[in-house]
Amino acid sequence: MKINTAREEYRPAAGRGSILYFLIVEMSLVNVMYQTSLGQFLGIFDLSVERSRKSQIPAKRVVHIIEHLTYEVFKYTVRGLYENHRFLFTFLDMNSVEPKPKKWILDTTWLNLVQLSSLYPFNQLLVQIVKNEKSWKAWFDEEAPEKSAIPDGYDSLLDQFHKLLLVRSWCPDHTVARHYIAESLGGKYAEGFILEMEEMWRESGCRTPLTCLLSVGSDPTENIERINFNTLEFNLSISMGQGQEVHARHLLNQCMQDGGWLLLQNCHLGLEFLNELMDTITTKESVNEDFRTWITTEAHPEFPINLLQSSIKFTNEPPQGRNDFPSHGRDRCWSRKVGVLPFILTILQERRKFGPLGWNIPYEFNQADLAASVQFLQNHLNDVGVRQGVNWSCVRYMLGEVQYGGRVTDDLDKALLNTYTRVWFGEHMFSENFSFYKGYVIPKGSTVEDYLQYIEQLPVIDTPEVFGLHPNADITYQTNLANETFSTIVSIQPKDSSTRGGETREAVVQRLADEMLEKCFMYACIYILGKVHSEYFTYLPGTIIMSEELQDALDNIYDARIPKLWFRISWESTTLGFWFTELLERNQQFSSWLQDGRPNQFWMTGFFNPQGFLTAMRQETTRMNLAKGWELDSVVLYSEVTKMMKEDVVGPPPADLGGVYIHGLFLEGAGWDRRNSKLIDLPVVHVYAVSTTAPSDARKQHGNVYCCPVYRKPRRTDLTYIFSLYLRTVQNPDHWTLRGVALLCSLK
Repeated sequence: MKINTAREEYRPAAGRGSILYFLIVEMSLVNVMYQTSLGQFLGIFDLSVERSRKSQIPAKRVVHIIEHLTYEVFKYTVRGLYENHRFLFTFLDMNSVEPKPKKWILDTTWLNLVQLSSLYPFNQLLVQIVKNEKSWKAWFDEEAPEKSAIPDGYDSLLDQFHKLLLVRSWCPDHTVARHYIAESLGGKYAEGFILEMEEMWRESGCRTPLTCLLSVGSDPTENIERINFNTLEFNLSISMGQGQEVHARHLLNQCMQDGGWLLLQNCHLGLEFLNELMDTITTKESVNEDFRTWITTEAHPEFPINLLQSSIKFTNEPPQGRNDFPSHGRDRCWSRKVGVLPFILTILQERRKFGPLGWNIPYEFNQADLAASVQFLQNHLNDVGVRQGVNWSCVRYMLGEVQYGGRVTDDLDKALLNTYTRVWFGEHMFSENFSFYKGYVIPKGSTVEDYLQYIEQLPVIDTPEVFGLHPNADITYQTNLANETFSTIVSIQPKDSSTRGGETREAVVQRLADEMLEKCFMYACIYILGKVHSEYFTYLPGTIIMSEELQDALDNIYDARIPKLWFRISWESTTLGFWFTELLERNQQFSSWLQDGRPNQFWMTGFFNPQGFLTAMRQETTRMNLAKGWELDSVVLYSEVTKMMKEDVVGPPPADLGGVYIHGLFLEGAGWDRRNSKLIDLPVVHVYAVSTTAPSDARKQHGNVYCCPVYRKPRRTDLTYIFSLYLRTVQNPDHWTLRGVALLCSLK
């Protein structure tokens, strides 16, 4: 009886352990490399019981075990997760709902609030927003709404989870906030995780491999060699690939016998050897206790699960925030030049987190680029004399086109990189007033301690303005992070056929499919929707087998996403509701064009191939000017932002210029001054064609002009690029290049 009583007292600790274990196991659904064995978890559990604070009172003892176990599992798991997945571990159609009461409420926000109002205690939320609109807008405009008092008494009514739901609906960019994690779990869970590789090495054993999951720009080799140097063990390494198994096998036997470290790099290129590796490590009778196996690999679906479950996993992604500056102390010219190089590297790396605002393509800038740039700079300074001086054109070209630019494949990304070198490399960098941004200067010092002291006073989290971006770029980053987090959570939920006390999954999908089919008038759409609709209802009674295509449609429609079948022949959109709304609007534009004749203005988003539309306009203009000797090859696009909004357009463009009026473009990274027609919501744009061989047009824009790229969707690639608009600006065009300013046909 006493044993049973004591066992029951410790049941909460076992319950917490069970929850944590299955949470770890589910992370493998996010990434196949996140595998953890029961044996590994039980080892952590036993250590937590052993190392947690002791107490003679069983209830307190259980609390101490739970606290220690939770944090140890958190540390063990998070160090093996990619940066964008670490928060995961701690954590409709617009025409089908009532219209939003105010224009300042975003479409996505209103859809979120409509859905939230179906849950208690938010049933009266929509009515309260209408009645108390000013208070809700003031709360929405707060810099940190998650920390501010919520209107209509919700602040005292809601617990942390329900507050998170409300903030998620209103302000997606504040959803993945450290505030909630700190309030729910404790401050230490909200702090950034720092990988302690020496501690991890001590935790390992001769039969426990250490596996690094590689990401863009990360390579742990230097850190491993540094630890190896401190331990005075010899280190052997080999990069895996075809034919390398024989050499790897020889090095493995040598290290196991003599006690050295073996570093197997890029093991995703030599998967066949890994099963043999695991068998050798676990079955060989005599293994030197100083032997260690280090593995680096990219995520691969065929990576041996038993190796992942038996190894200590970690990631080595570039750190965010504070970054190191080299401590060279040759002369003022050398130290100031070389002081800029690591800052450029960290800027190039961290711009990736802002998505398309940062880079069209996320490049793998790393320490090797920095080392090559420092070496080039040293050679250049040795070659030029004091009288000759630095050849800044050469320095900018080598950095922007070769050392870092050699990785860049997108033309607009290359222009951005060259802008950085132009802004930061020149005689002006020797001025006492030179700074990258307020508070970010080239450090002065002659010792490592001087540089470390400077680094420590930098902010832990950098404002986007350091990168040349607008402060609102952080909103985009936080929103994308939240969307990705919740999208992943939704994707790994069980796909059972019933929901708690409501419609079944099948009933929900059937209702949504019926609603869409009723509203659709286009033949192609009726065919696509009808195909899924008819197959789905044949599947329900069991007449046909569920196909992969039909299963995908069922899952995606239920999750308000676009089925793959539809996406392959259409366009991107954030939700199925926005996609279907856009489908109806596109149909409306083409229908009115066919029935009422050519419109005075065109909605650019409504074209599946807007480049083809503009090419047709160039051809039309060329035919109009054949008498003037115009040829299509020499005709280019030109543009002028008008002062008209789409409601103001009452006729076509001037006959002498031709062209088309277009609307529906959104500026990302900037705003537009309508009064002065300058870059600072974009009005109607007049796009027309001019001949490069014709005399210069006096009406062309003069002064500072920013060549602004136009994309069909927020994802900026060659496939979504349409053309470039010329926008007047008071500031230097470089300012807008660094901000990543572009025009988008759709934000959804």
